[in-house]
Amino acid sequence: MNESKKMIFFDIDGTLLDHDKNIPPSTKASIKELKANGHEVAIATGRSPFLFKDLLEELEIDSYVSMNGQYVVYKGEVIYTHPIPSEVLQSLTAFAVRSDQPILYVSEEHMRMNVAKHIRVDSSYGPLKIEMPEYDPHYYMNREIYQAIVFCTEQEQVLYEQEYKDILRFVRWDEFATDVLPLGGSKAAGIEHLINHLGINRKKVVAFGDHYNDLEMLQFVGHGVAMGNAQPEVKEVAKYITSDVDQDGIMRGLMQLNLISSAGMSAV
Repeated sequence: MNESKKMIFFDIDGTLLDHDKNIPPSTKASIKELKANGHEVAIATGRSPFLFKDLLEELEIDSYVSMNGQYVVYKGEVIYTHPIPSEVLQSLTAFAVRSDQPILYVSEEHMRMNVAKHIRVDSSYGPLKIEMPEYDPHYYMNREIYQAIVFCTEQEQVLYEQEYKDILRFVRWDEFATDVLPLGGSKAAGIEHLINHLGINRKKVVAFGDHYNDLEMLQFVGHGVAMGNAQPEVKEVAKYITSDVDQDGIMRGLMQLNLISSAGMSAV
């Protein structure tokens, strides 16, 4: 990579997508200019690839770190995967069932629930404006699952953390939902695998994010940027803070880093 060029990772919800789940026009124009300037652009998200295919097509991006670092693709080629062991999923499922809490299994192609319907699932997924997961309690069997989601409160999560402290990590993203990853899994770990694959120094890497699953990522890269709408803890670890996603946060952050020009944005 040219010395002046950077690799930039963008979170999706609350970063690329505004509060209405749309891409702001200034964000789209900014990413187009980034690529025109020779920079590498990628996505780093908690979502599974099937949930952001349209976004990849609209922004013409073909590299991403998905499912919080468990499934990494560079220019359409899978370069790293880190599934949760099946025996761990079986144990986690039994624990969730005993606790009367729904669990969702996520592969690169689908996500399925172990219950047909639940108010906590509706509460967590409704605002995301995506299709609700289908019912298939055996989906995790004989299939690689890269992430699970347990629908529990923060207090209930403590019991899971105690039970699986040496096996899994739990990253909360909603009042009733927490991501479940293999121990050591994170967006930062996924980015590290990708940039090592490309021979890029992390000092030349930029990342934008807003939520708890972005903490390690913003600390790991050379230039971590928190959105104006980011959680306070995220802003604390970021090197830079830009404006709200609804206030041209991506554009303003990239201009702050001198990765795009104000002249190039004048037509937005």
